[in-house]
Amino acid sequence: MENFALAEARGKLEKTGYLDIDLDPQKDLFQEIERLKREKNAIILAHYYQEPDIQDVADYIGDSLGLAQAAAKTEADVIVFAGVHFMAETAKILNPGKKVLLPDLKAGCSLADSAPAEPFRKFKQAHPDHVVISYINCTAEIKALSDIICTSSNAEKIIESVPAGQPIIFAPDKNLGAYLRKKTGRDMLLWDGACMVHEIFSLEKITRLKIRHPEAKVIAHPECEEAVLRVADYIGSTTQLLKFTQKDPGQAYIVATETGILHQMQKESPLKTFIPAPPTNNCACNDCPHMKLNTLEKVYLCMEYGLPEILMEESLRVAARKPIDRMLDISRKAGLIGG
Repeated sequence: MENFALAEARGKLEKTGYLDIDLDPQKDLFQEIERLKREKNAIILAHYYQEPDIQDVADYIGDSLGLAQAAAKTEADVIVFAGVHFMAETAKILNPGKKVLLPDLKAGCSLADSAPAEPFRKFKQAHPDHVVISYINCTAEIKALSDIICTSSNAEKIIESVPAGQPIIFAPDKNLGAYLRKKTGRDMLLWDGACMVHEIFSLEKITRLKIRHPEAKVIAHPECEEAVLRVADYIGSTTQLLKFTQKDPGQAYIVATETGILHQMQKESPLKTFIPAPPTNNCACNDCPHMKLNTLEKVYLCMEYGLPEILMEESLRVAARKPIDRMLDISRKAGLIGG
């Protein structure tokens, strides 16, 4: 019979977004999570922006492209997605027969929220001759309205796969879209969306940091505003930024993306210095508040009790899968991912 604490937490799940159950502070969560992985044939997929403890218990850590591929080929029965809602949705789209868990359902995404389905449907209908390429940071409903999905790792190759002269709608990130439009020279109509973390980096403060650390290279994610990208020594996806710091002979970097990636950068290059690019105000806005809703405790609880679970209408799942499969196929052919 279900215990009272679990029954109460279930009843509040819609409101809280996670199982609000007190844990024994003596419990070794790292050990318990490893036990649950074995017992339930579960895998933990974590984005680079998760807190260090979650990255350390994950079976796979990556950016959106790597996570999509890992979700597509896993043999696990249970996928615990330590990331945000659209990422767990993507895993469910690719794995209808598997249980997909998200530690906190409130872990949303400001960029995904910037493209509501109905206004986007009308926008698409107003431009019927355009091919729709949507960044993976969007809801299942937007994916279902798209022709091809892309990530920041493969976006250039995805755009190049569309015949020259074919007009494109790019959604939802206007900053990534503007960067790609400039880089590819393609005719792209941009949806007016943005990521709250990448929009708030301060060019003035980065410039001051450069004066204090003249040896440091500025590396930036293409979701940043153009003014920040103009001063960057290297622009790339989260994985590309990580690889750059591993291979580059430099010893110091100002990193203009979410701070979670610094954990992996420091682990891979312990003798190098990594400085988070400062936001325009004094808050920790270069931490994604949605990504950071997930905690080790919530990961354990969702694995122990199998909640919160991502569920989806089958018709929506099927429609949303087609553009993801196209992305994976194009990426494979371009040599960006394995078979």
